[in-house]
Amino acid sequence: MLRPRVPPAQGLRAPGPEGPEGSEKVRGALVRLTGAPVPRAGALSAWYPPGAAHLRFAPCFPRVRTVTTSTLPGSAPTANRVPTGPLGPDAPGYTAPAAGDDVPRETILPAFFGRFGGQEVPEFLLPALDELEAAFTRAVADPAFLAELDELRSTYLGRPTPLYECRNLPLEGRARIVLKREDLVHGGAHKGNNALGQALLARRMGKKRLIAETGAGQHGTATAMVAALMGLECTIYMGAHDVARQRPNVERMELMGATVVPVTQGGAGLKDAVDVALGQWCEQLEDTFYVLGSATGPHPFPTIVRYFQAVISAESQRQVMERYCRLPDAVVACVGGGSNAIGAFASYIDDPEVALVGVEPAGKGLDTPFHGAPICAGRTGILHGTRSYVMLSDDGEVLPSHSVSAGLDYPSVGPEHAHLADTGRATYVGITDEEAVEAFGLLSRHEGIIPAMESSHAIAQALKMAREHTESGPDGELLLLVNLSGRGDKDMDEVREHLS
Repeated sequence: MLRPRVPPAQGLRAPGPEGPEGSEKVRGALVRLTGAPVPRAGALSAWYPPGAAHLRFAPCFPRVRTVTTSTLPGSAPTANRVPTGPLGPDAPGYTAPAAGDDVPRETILPAFFGRFGGQEVPEFLLPALDELEAAFTRAVADPAFLAELDELRSTYLGRPTPLYECRNLPLEGRARIVLKREDLVHGGAHKGNNALGQALLARRMGKKRLIAETGAGQHGTATAMVAALMGLECTIYMGAHDVARQRPNVERMELMGATVVPVTQGGAGLKDAVDVALGQWCEQLEDTFYVLGSATGPHPFPTIVRYFQAVISAESQRQVMERYCRLPDAVVACVGGGSNAIGAFASYIDDPEVALVGVEPAGKGLDTPFHGAPICAGRTGILHGTRSYVMLSDDGEVLPSHSVSAGLDYPSVGPEHAHLADTGRATYVGITDEEAVEAFGLLSRHEGIIPAMESSHAIAQALKMAREHTESGPDGELLLLVNLSGRGDKDMDEVREHLS
């Protein structure tokens, strides 16, 4: 069974139900896991649902060594106030900094995840990032902001999204594959979770215009729809290559009033769209809000995206507990920039019994130049204002990425994913174009659900894990939770072209 490689938490053990103190720890664990009121010691047995004898309780907030947790609103449990090390000796042209040269500036929320993250941007952009961080911190501490966010999540996005256990897959192996149906969110993907939260924040800050980058078009669609909802102007920057292969989403964005700008520079992909969007934001800071869609970029963007996407795992954790009276053995999610995966992982990071599996696009193979897997086959570097793993040449140049999935076609990854990989808390693997297309067909044919090509990478990995798991007995089945991050109608032309 796949398990995360986590350094042992010092002085921590799983709480047991014996005795008043143990019962109170169990009660606390249940409150955190389910969000429901739970009786105190002496009445716990009356609360247990049928079949809860095998309920797996997590240790009380175990921590990976060297990781601290801030109590400020919006902070992530893996975030540190300062980097725990320099950029990294595997970075091209690396030289060790002199003592005191690598001291970060002060921020409200932690800007680093271990040695990754930070604000590697021109000095003139720092006041805008400070303004954004302060506004975000105030907003997530404001009950009125949270009440409106919750209302719109329910009435506009259609949350909570359901869990669905596959009835016919896997065809081989011993596993139960459960899908978190983010494809059913309004807009067709998880991107609406973050776009809605950031649009509310933009309106609160008095901004009149939203801009965003997009790859597969899902984040652009989500930004366009919330801009229409709130009466804001909207401009979406999209690589010209992606405009051609994701035409249905371009038409949806334009229908909702957004201006779609094809980006022709560089490789005309997602990286280049981010380049242009960041440049445009720098020139129009006063009235423009940049709705960054991936869990990357300079602080506080990775923290903001994580916060709004964490609703995915907050819901799934409660739903899995209610249905199976246990936590999943593994959570599996595709990783490009990393927004859906960090949302799917967030509530499980503190439970080392749950493996976290991030699936990068291996393209034509990790041993070829044609992939988009910076964790599996990259180096530490800086891209788009943050320290993370990046696909770099020996000269330090950013290499072009490749994936059959436009949404995963990005040469870097969010800094928290880089940190989770560094500490061993999460495992990152590669799935090729061929494997993803095969999984796309299998889920469509055997379950009647057409997944996004991004999500198909996660489905392929779950099917692979099921095939490799052969333990027998009543408890021998793996329980795999897969984040189905989006629907695949947008990908039909791309898949048809690939198969031909």
